[in-house]
Amino acid sequence: MTHLDPTAHHDSKIASTTESGAPRESDAHSLSVGADGPLMLHDVALVEKLARFDRERIPERSPHAKGSGAFGELEITEDVSQYTKAGLFQKGAKTPMLARFSTVAGELGSPDTWRDVRGFALKFYTQEGNFDIVGNNTPVFFVRDPMKFPDFIHSQKRTPDSGLRDNTMQWDFWTLSPESAHQVSYLMGDRGLPKTWRHMNGYSSHTYLWVNEAGEKFWVKYHFLTEQGLEFLTNEEADELAGTDGDFHRRDLFESIQNGDFPSWKLEVQVMPYEDAKTYRFNPFDLTKTWSKKDYPRIPVGRFTLNQNPVNHFAQIEQAAFSPSNLVPGTGVSPDKMLLGRVFSYPDAQRNRLGTNFNQLPVNRPVIATNSYDKEGAMNFFHSGDAPVYAPNSFGRAYQDEQGPVDNGWEADGTLVRSAYSLHSEDDDFGQAHTLVREVMSEDERQRLIDTVSGGLSTVIEPVLSNAFQYWKNIDQEVGEAIEAKVKAGQQEQVPGADPVSE
Repeated sequence: MTHLDPTAHHDSKIASTTESGAPRESDAHSLSVGADGPLMLHDVALVEKLARFDRERIPERSPHAKGSGAFGELEITEDVSQYTKAGLFQKGAKTPMLARFSTVAGELGSPDTWRDVRGFALKFYTQEGNFDIVGNNTPVFFVRDPMKFPDFIHSQKRTPDSGLRDNTMQWDFWTLSPESAHQVSYLMGDRGLPKTWRHMNGYSSHTYLWVNEAGEKFWVKYHFLTEQGLEFLTNEEADELAGTDGDFHRRDLFESIQNGDFPSWKLEVQVMPYEDAKTYRFNPFDLTKTWSKKDYPRIPVGRFTLNQNPVNHFAQIEQAAFSPSNLVPGTGVSPDKMLLGRVFSYPDAQRNRLGTNFNQLPVNRPVIATNSYDKEGAMNFFHSGDAPVYAPNSFGRAYQDEQGPVDNGWEADGTLVRSAYSLHSEDDDFGQAHTLVREVMSEDERQRLIDTVSGGLSTVIEPVLSNAFQYWKNIDQEVGEAIEAKVKAGQQEQVPGADPVSE
């Protein structure tokens, strides 16, 4: 990956220079009037060093601020050409890649082991352009409409008065947003505390589109299954690590790769024939829903391995910019409302965070030549010389003018509305959450869920607390009652001389 070489314009063996390349006289002493006199404004080396230091920090990501990652390779071992013509998914293809793992709610300095969803973002440097999959370690999400996404993130951050995180604020949003039930059930279960990034699965969560050489279309969900095995932390272990090693997950990934223990994940996909989406029992584009593996079994595709640590965390991880808008021929988006919102929002966030030309940074740059009519803007490292800067033109610069249907599109028809979802036969907000809690989780896992939720509700105030009890009863009556009893028992213990809860 020579395009990622961070030392191409750097030589550690020569004497230090200014940013413009002139020799520095000293890296230790400012220019002063005598040894003890005032400093000089015209000490350009000092001014440059301080002014540059003042601007070292770029804005952190709003969600997914805390994380890290590594480079590796995706290898396709199975033939899925009947579903997609994308070059990176053809049997035998090997594609360099970058993976970044993160928490969602925490700030840049927050502990890795807080209970939270984990980001699972992948960038593939293909011969058809960069291809990104922006997912999580759970197959669903809290909301299905991007209009609610900023409010969700705000509810997970900090209160405007104290600047503290607040359980009441979180549970208030969740209980007033019943579509969150499926994801919250995942979050409060064991998956909310993965042992390491190496010991968790990743999912595209969204539904995407695949197109084959014949122009046939298929809906697809990506699954990245850890080959290290699923392992989790207990609440007690996570709390201890948060206090003793807040960078535990970052350290684990870096040291594992450094020691030659390269983590890997199997890539499998669920594929749904295009027409099936119209009549499937759940809305297949609803980000709060999964597809049953009985209906659409996972199909093996290949595996990826992470085998190269970053040599500069800021340049190669902090400046990495992922977006589901990075597509290649043979792939496309779906009518998933959250995905359609993210296709705009993610690259727009990077323009704000990194600058207009963030795609020219080495970690984000495609491995192939480009010919884009986008021009200028801050930090425009590459340009088209004196070629025409407009299309169409009469002076030899190539441009595109295709017309007609696109091969990765889909049809839509209906009145403009603001609506939660169009009902499929089994669409509701609590059904899949109930299945997860009652049929997927074991009795021990359910008990840990009850303990975790009860602990989280111990500081929640009314009317949110009552809403939370009902929220869990809507998911599973027995679990909800157990949560309510445990919280009330804890409240009674905190009141001196109170009688214990009779239940």
